[in-house]
Amino acid sequence: MLAPEPFFEPRGTPFSEYHRIKTLGSLGHQVDLVTYPFGRDVELPNLRIFRCARPPLLRRIRIGPSVAKALLDVALAATAVRRAAAVRYDAVHSHEEAGLLGVWIARWRGIPHLYDMHSSLPQQLANFRRARTRLLRKLFERIESAMIGGSRVVITICPALQDAAVAAGAGDRAFLIENVMGGDVGAGAGGTDGGSDVRAEFGIGPDQPLVLYTGTFEPYQGLDLLFEAAARVRATHPDARVLVAGGDAAQVTGAQRRTAADGAVVFAGRRPPEEIPRFVAACDILASPRVAGTNTPLKIYSYLRSGRPIVATDLRTHTQVLDHETAALAEPEPEAFAAAIRRLIDRPDERARLARAARALADARYSPDAYVARTAEAYELLLS
Repeated sequence: MLAPEPFFEPRGTPFSEYHRIKTLGSLGHQVDLVTYPFGRDVELPNLRIFRCARPPLLRRIRIGPSVAKALLDVALAATAVRRAAAVRYDAVHSHEEAGLLGVWIARWRGIPHLYDMHSSLPQQLANFRRARTRLLRKLFERIESAMIGGSRVVITICPALQDAAVAAGAGDRAFLIENVMGGDVGAGAGGTDGGSDVRAEFGIGPDQPLVLYTGTFEPYQGLDLLFEAAARVRATHPDARVLVAGGDAAQVTGAQRRTAADGAVVFAGRRPPEEIPRFVAACDILASPRVAGTNTPLKIYSYLRSGRPIVATDLRTHTQVLDHETAALAEPEPEAFAAAIRRLIDRPDERARLARAARALADARYSPDAYVARTAEAYELLLS
């Protein structure tokens, strides 16, 4: 398996890789993971981790395309080629842009390839504001087409990507396997354990309305939208607070400067995954203000099971899973998002109704058993 990310870090694609590996191990497969030199080791059945060399002076890697990531991908390729030359593997399973390397190794060794498609590479350029030239976008489109065309199986994580893979010719080789196994929030995380401690830690009273955001600070996540909405909410609900769990130290410091004047936002910094259920237990409302891209945020599947209502932008990134019966959907502009939050603060019955409907949706359509079964089907085709 080729994973061009820090593994493990508590964010989207590494979470998805973790659960994919865990499931493959439970199905009896041995996984040799080739990944970056960053991230913490994890113990999973049937997993061995091989880390590539770290380029000089490189201490960390940010999310999204970059020169540093390109250098790491070269180092990852060297390690992957050495592993493929030394061991007769049954298949290659590649994530994200490593699919191009995976297709080449699979052809070289005469074995099948599976492309795990977490995002559209051309769309990534736009999401991270790097789509500066039409030529660069065309290059990424051709790379993506080569990865899909050169794979016996393609796994997609949301309907938008499934549509893209099928349109690119994957047909019955494309398997939609949504990330229902959980991200930064465990299933059923919306209990009461630890919630009062979290509120006390950040000076939030037991009766103050509390909105929670968990995740990264990348531009497509829509945090500026959330901050502007929070200021508007506080104008009519002065006790209301937005608690933000995520972001590195520099990102949090910058966000604190931008929001200091209104005092509506409280920052917890990056927290380990095992702490997030306490934050969910502390809140009244969960927010997903994403403004770009079409991938469903990984946390949405856990939010569905949380026992808390969801406020989200009314964009395909959310609406391929959520609708107005399971979440408060708002246009991606501050006043509309603020109005949705105010409505849920003022209407506890609606909060309870949305939370029940979300949980029912999770139980009906997004079960862990379905995830495992679909993964087994994909591997049956891959190894047939």
